[in-house]
Amino acid sequence: MTGIRLTAPAPGWSIDADVVVVGSGVAGLTTALRCAAAGLATVVVTKARLDAGSTRWAQGGIAAALGEGDTPEQHLDDTLVAGVGLCDGSAVRALVTDGPGAVRRLMETGARFDTAEDGSVALTREGGHHRRRIIHAGGDATGAEVSRALVEAVRAAALHTIENALVLDLLTDAEGRTSGVTLHVMGEGQHDGVGAVNAPAVVLATGGMGQVFSATTNPSVSTADGVALALRAGAEVSDLEFVQFHPTVLFLGAGSEGQQPLVSEAVRGEGAHLVDASGTRFMLGQHELAELAPRDIVAKGITRQMQLKGTDHMYLDGRHFGAEMWEHRFPTILAACRSHGIDPVTEPIPVAPAAHYASGGVRTDLRGRTTVPGLYACGEVACTGVHGANRLASNSLLEGLVFAERIAADIITDRPAAGEAVGPAGTPVPLLAPETRLTVQRAMTRGAGVLRSAESLATAAAELEELRLGAHETGAAEAKPAVPGVEAWEATNLLLVARVLVAAARTREETRGCHWREDRPERDDADWRRHLVVRLGPDGGLVLRRTDTEAFGPVDAPGAPDCAATSTTHPTPEEP
Repeated sequence: MTGIRLTAPAPGWSIDADVVVVGSGVAGLTTALRCAAAGLATVVVTKARLDAGSTRWAQGGIAAALGEGDTPEQHLDDTLVAGVGLCDGSAVRALVTDGPGAVRRLMETGARFDTAEDGSVALTREGGHHRRRIIHAGGDATGAEVSRALVEAVRAAALHTIENALVLDLLTDAEGRTSGVTLHVMGEGQHDGVGAVNAPAVVLATGGMGQVFSATTNPSVSTADGVALALRAGAEVSDLEFVQFHPTVLFLGAGSEGQQPLVSEAVRGEGAHLVDASGTRFMLGQHELAELAPRDIVAKGITRQMQLKGTDHMYLDGRHFGAEMWEHRFPTILAACRSHGIDPVTEPIPVAPAAHYASGGVRTDLRGRTTVPGLYACGEVACTGVHGANRLASNSLLEGLVFAERIAADIITDRPAAGEAVGPAGTPVPLLAPETRLTVQRAMTRGAGVLRSAESLATAAAELEELRLGAHETGAAEAKPAVPGVEAWEATNLLLVARVLVAAARTREETRGCHWREDRPERDDADWRRHLVVRLGPDGGLVLRRTDTEAFGPVDAPGAPDCAATSTTHPTPEEP
């Protein structure tokens, strides 16, 4: 434990369980259903409604080797290529091998996917895949269907759920093992205000950290709460510098902030072209797959073309689809575009990259265990080693399914006994004022977006450090500490995770996958085919280490001697 926690009132109520799952997307609800089916007292905590997380926004689908002639080995190969040398091979093999069975079990739970004329599951193709292996639902509403099926199953099983609850900190026993979480329930109900769920197993399935940036495809609840909790609890995080910017997000105008409408990669998979204002297909010749290259390649291609043309967006042209295909295959995207005055049937769609998916997160092993005993992580909040430096399209929902089942199996086998909670203890961290959220987001977008450099990252680091120090300087006459509350807790979480991301991005002096350093444009396998692992020190500083290889290694020995370098809050270019 770091001895650092959020400033919050003491819990005024508590409930007991065998396992508490924080998050209600595909990862969280799959874990909860498996644990409950085994007879474990399971509580699901979610920040908004059960169906309000990132899963419901997933358009493209789920990748799995289900088609004729396709194999897990081919899926593995495509995943490794997309990850640019940083995938953990054993994690990828677990994903692609367990994947088809996990998808079939999701169907058994009630998820209904689109079918071909012969009744088989319809398959499409997305960037980085050499085969059609993406199953989808409702044309482009796969996440919504997955969420519907799982939420209905949870309600049918009468699981104990706590909605509108922001998780705060981890509870531990005298031996430092997990014993539950503190949380704040927003609004009146059976539970209200700050309370605790006491449980010897905690599963973080809190989703991503897209709200670290100004423009994102992530919902407003994606404020990195799980990663921040894990850091304060002493867990290691890894690969946070690898944030995937989705190349085709509907461009709503310069300066647009918050959640932006996504234009799924599946639109390009069905044959739409990326063009500039003159109609020229600029991805031809940049990669053998052109518009279907891995996402980092396409995002860079769009960004370069925007720079070349002096504009802030490009276009996605799917006019040749015709109205019927748009209405039946991509109804959600069609409606979103039309609601903003754009008709894809008759005109190209203006698009630009925006923050989309965190390939990094809380470091886990193949059973979802973190470096804190009893604490698990699954889905986008986790870093299993599957995605490496760049996630392959539609592997995210699959990762949630596969590793949720692995976590549940580990908890069911282990059946940890409850210990008496003695934490969170230690010094409460000063909270940021809610209005600083925008300051964090804008600093990150300017300094750590698609294009990065030593100079831009140093500027971002200095801005973030000024915010951190300002929160601590509450003794000045003009300074007032922020009042504990959801907005202040979210801003504080965002700042912590932003600091880790920038520190890792400054340290990684190369370009690889999603991490594009303008001042270090080449990939450097000799020095950087390895992971950066970060933890929070007792003084609030960041401690970085570098693994010896691209493999993750065990999670039961944080700070083990595979450390190639350590640094604190401000890694400099001279440090290794």
